[in-house]
Order: sequence, then structure tokens, then C-alpha cells
Amino acid sequence: MGNADYVYPSTNEYRQCAHPVAVPPPQPFFKSFKNSLKETFFPDDPLRQFKNKTPSRKFFLGLQYFLPILEWGPRYTFQFLKSDLISGITIASLAIPQGISYAKLANLPPILGLYSSFIPPLIYAMMGSSRDLAVGTVAVASLLIGSMLGDEVNATENPALYLHLAFTATFFAGLLQASLGLLRLGFIVDFLSHATIVGFMGGAATVVILQQLKGILGLQHFTQSTDIISVLRSVFSQIHEWRWESGVLGAVFLFFLLLSRYFSKKRPKFFWISAMAPLTTVILGSLLVYLTHAEKHGVDVIGNLKKGLNPPSFGDFVFTSPYLTTAVKTGMITGIIALAEGIAVGRSFAMFKHYSIDGNKEMVAIGTMNIVGSCFSCYLTTGPFSRSAVNFNAGCKTAMSNVVMAIAVMFTLLFLTPLFHYTPLVVLSAIIISAMLGLIDYEAAIHLWKVDKFDFVVCMGAYIGVVFASVEVGLVIAVYIDENTNEMNLFPSSKQQNSVIILWCKMQVAISVLRLLLFVARPKTFVLGNLPNSTIYRSVEQYPTTNDVPGILILQIDAPIYFANSSYLRERISRWIDEEEDKLKSTGETSLQYVIFNMSAVGNIDTSGISMLEEVKKITDRRGLKLVLANPGAEVMKKLNKSKFIETIGKEWIYLTVGEAVEACNYKLHTCKPDATNEDSQPWNNV
Repeated sequence: MGNADYVYPSTNEYRQCAHPVAVPPPQPFFKSFKNSLKETFFPDDPLRQFKNKTPSRKFFLGLQYFLPILEWGPRYTFQFLKSDLISGITIASLAIPQGISYAKLANLPPILGLYSSFIPPLIYAMMGSSRDLAVGTVAVASLLIGSMLGDEVNATENPALYLHLAFTATFFAGLLQASLGLLRLGFIVDFLSHATIVGFMGGAATVVILQQLKGILGLQHFTQSTDIISVLRSVFSQIHEWRWESGVLGAVFLFFLLLSRYFSKKRPKFFWISAMAPLTTVILGSLLVYLTHAEKHGVDVIGNLKKGLNPPSFGDFVFTSPYLTTAVKTGMITGIIALAEGIAVGRSFAMFKHYSIDGNKEMVAIGTMNIVGSCFSCYLTTGPFSRSAVNFNAGCKTAMSNVVMAIAVMFTLLFLTPLFHYTPLVVLSAIIISAMLGLIDYEAAIHLWKVDKFDFVVCMGAYIGVVFASVEVGLVIAVYIDENTNEMNLFPSSKQQNSVIILWCKMQVAISVLRLLLFVARPKTFVLGNLPNSTIYRSVEQYPTTNDVPGILILQIDAPIYFANSSYLRERISRWIDEEEDKLKSTGETSLQYVIFNMSAVGNIDTSGISMLEEVKKITDRRGLKLVLANPGAEVMKKLNKSKFIETIGKEWIYLTVGEAVEACNYKLHTCKPDATNEDSQPWNNV
């Protein structure tokens, strides 16, 4: 019906007008292998800066890569110093009470919290690439150390061995962190998804808050377990030992800390009030105890703190069985968690200030400061969010604010430690509770529920695992599925043979999983070009005869976008843009104006992937480019809509096909000025 007069083309005619599917031109094995290694380990192309440079220049650039202070140091000005001086003193006022508090959380001597805020910040200031990261101890890592080492050694009965294990675990954590950076294996950290981190941090914060009931209620005996059942049983089985004096002090100081934080949040110009609040509570609490002799009426105090700088501890490492295994396991788990937090915090503030940080370089810097710190009586450090936020709000300009903080801590160690003798432990508990409440991000959990139910399940799995089992179990529930290979019984008559088979199966599973992870974590991305005399766009590598579209870069992402590959895609897309702009500059062609993502192969996207798109949108906006999406699928569109990303990019910049997207961009290029990208005047709206 309606097609009777239509003459269909013959097969030969159709073949002449259609473009056949081409086989990519063969590549030598070495070249293919080299490209695969580059995409796996060097997605950001760090060697690009060394091209066409003299040997002496290459050597200096290499030094700058590992010591960024050589890059920004010569440009340092007095104006920067004034800003960094204010920031450094401000974060020092927060670092001193937090350091003492978190050391107690790890069942370590309080003085170690100050030691850990002296040496590591100096190392990071030389090697770190973030201008805003404020280095110090963190609550979650402290809790992990206390929990994992406490299972093996009792800190009260054998404090020397426990202390040495903490140094050893820190050494192995730093070794792992630096190795991941040097070997370009930072993508391993990406497997801790946004949902996992939200649930894990919230659960750990809940556990830490419950643990502080010991200090708030003035209890002398408390469980070493971290699960909620054990903690509540320990609290309510000792009602007769609750001390009302300690409880009243804790409630008053906690109210003061929460009030100051609420006020600073409502009035950002007064950020220094919440930053100074912890030190203020320490001073007021110490004065109150000293004047009223409250230590004689059930209020526990810190007591004597050792005066002087960090003593060396490299002779205290424990490399003997059975404690070596515990130290290595603790170091690996705490190292990964600390690394994920530090890099996430650094990237967040870098995005605010429109600069980028190198994830692998950050790993080397954080790892080195922990290796050096472990040799000088420091335990695990990273970049805590609370301290970095204060540093950012105080107006820091460079990592020199860490040096100022370290100098302030050094002055405290040399002259002021006796003043902390009367500091009540209940104040430290109040400081920790106040900080931990900020880590329970219920708004992020609600957002996960709205956007991706599976991410929400992962988040709650991590939270419930931490709260009801242990910190380690919560992390395992979120990121690992047990293969149960130990239950195999292939050869009951030969235990040795059975063990060999089990080991072989585990190796096969490990190799298969590693291969899968590499495919997942390093998806293919490639540039598309226009096939001559058509509106078809295909890979320029597969179809060498394709034509470039002037002023437009078309990229295809060939996999779902989620937490395991979002960081890689962000870096790879930035590199594609850099390379395209360099090529256009060298040839004198039309400058780049539009970046089109062909999302036909993106079957799904999670919250980490959406965050990546938001960051890429900010990157393109800063460069004066327009981001355009083509052919996103139904599931992707649904999540982009729920997360409000469609409103961010604008419906008029989402198209059904690459051809329509190119046509719209060409229309703008030929009818408007290059910088005229006002969304209110767009003539295209295909969604």
C-alpha cells in the first residue's frame, strides 16, 4: 500500500551507494601492545610534556613531576604567603585537638597525633599537587587501625608492641600507596565506588560516635569490638558506672561545637568560628578542670604529654611472625581507604579552583609521607575533608599552608604540650562526635535511592556491614563477592592434590577477574569522522578515509560509564581535547568549538559516571567549548534526568543521532559568533 510505484534498487546498486563495514588496517604487534600499555597505565599521557625538549630540560621537568614545589616555588609571592599564613594557622588550631583525639581513637598515645601533624605535612608540601589538601590523621583510618591491631594485640596490656605494629602498618600502607602511583595502578582505587564510600564512611562515623560514649559517660572498661550490638551492651551493662559530671560536660561542649558549625555553615564568611571551636573547647575544658579539680571527681584527663619533636622509630618496625601478617593486612586496608579519601578530597577542591591534580602523583606523595612518617613516630595520615575544607575556606593559595601548620605544631611540641595535661577526655570525645556527624551524608544516600537503586543497595550494604559486623566486613560486603573456592572437594583421597587444584582454580579466577577488570576499567574511546558523501560517522582509525568536521570533536564511548572507569574516562577525554586543540593550532584550522559524545554504546551509567559528566561539562565550559550528547539510551536518559544533568547541559544539546548533532553545531558555527552559545537562542531541540 502506497509503495506500488516505488522502484527498489538492485543489490548491486545498493552495494555501490552503501558504505561497507571495513576491517581496521593491520598493526604491528609491538605497536598494538605499546598502545594497549599506554591506554592502561598512561591515560593522562604524563610523558607528553617531555616531547621535543633538551636533556637538561627533561631532567628538570622530571624533578618538577616528583617535586611540584620546584614548579610553583619560584613563582611564590608575598601575597600568597599572607594567605597561606592565615590558612596554616587556622588549620593548625583544628589539627592540634583533632590529632590528639584521633590518636586516642586508634588506641595510641595522644602525642602521636601531634607527631603526625608535623613531619607528613612537610613531605606533602614538597611532593603533593593539590593546593588545598591539608594533611593529617583521619577518624576512619584511626578506627581501622584500632580495630584491626586490637584484634591481635591489646593496647593496654602490651602498649609497646601495639605501638610498633602501628608504625609497621603505616610503613606498609605508605609502601602500597607509593607503589600504586609509581606503577600507574591508581585505577585500583576507582573500584571503591561513590556509593561504597558514602555507605562505608557513614557506617564508620556511626561506629566512631558510639565508641565515644565511653568518654562521654566516663566509663573505665569498654568493649574492643566495633559493632553496634557489642557497644550498646557494654554501655548499658555499666549504667551504675556512668558519671554525670562527664556526661554534662560532654553535652555542653558538643552543643557548642555543633552550634559553631551551624553558624559557620549559614554564614560562610565566619568559617573561622567552626575552625577555632575545637581548640576553644580544649582551652575552656582544660581551664575548667584545672580550676575546679574535676579530675578528682570522675573527669578523666589526658595527663602528661611528652615534650619535644618526633623521636625516630625506624628501629621499632616488626617484621617477625605472627605479627607481620597483621601489620601488612592493616596497612593495605587502611592505606587504600586513606588514599581514596585523600584523592577524592583533593579532586573536589581542585575542581572548585579550576585546576587539575595528578592522581598517580598524589599516590606517590601520600605514600612517601607515610613511609617517612612511620620512621619518625607518625601513624597513618592523608587529606581529611574537614581540615581541607577549612584550608580552602581560609583562602590558601599553595601547599605552603601545610608548612605553616607544621611549624605551628612544632612550636606546640617544643613548648606547649604541658598545657594539655588537664584537657578532659570528654572534650576529645565531643570533638570526634562533632566531626563524625558531618560524615553521615544522608542526603547522598537519598540521592542514590532516587537515581540508582542498585547503588543505594551497595551503600546500605556497606553501612550495615560496618555498623552490625565490623569496619572490615562492611568494606568487603560492598566491593567483594566470595568465590567459595575453599569448599571444593575434588580429590578427597589426596589433600595435597586437592590443595594444588584449589590453588590453580584460584589463580584462574584471579587471572580472569583481572582481565575482566582491565576491560571494565579501561573502555575504548575513539574519535569519529564523517564518511565521504554521507551523514554516517565512524571511527577514524577503522575508516582512514573519513573527514574531520571543522571546529567539532566527535568522541564515542564504547562501554557503560560507572565508578570503575569514570576517572579514566575523565582523563582520557581531557587528553582527546588537548590533542585535538594542539592539532588544530599546528595546522591553523578552525579552532575547536564543540565536543560531541556519541553515547549509543553507553548502556548504563551510575552516580560516579554522572559526576564524571558533570566534571567534563565544567572542563569544557572553562575552555569555552560546548558539550553535546548524541543518542543516549533510555536507561541513561532516565538517570540523567533524575540527577538533573539534563537541566545542567540543556535539552537543546542532546540529539538522537551524531548527524543531527553535527548539523546543529555547524548551524551555530556558520550563523553565530564562536562565543555565542546562549542556550536561550538555540533552534534545535530533539529531546
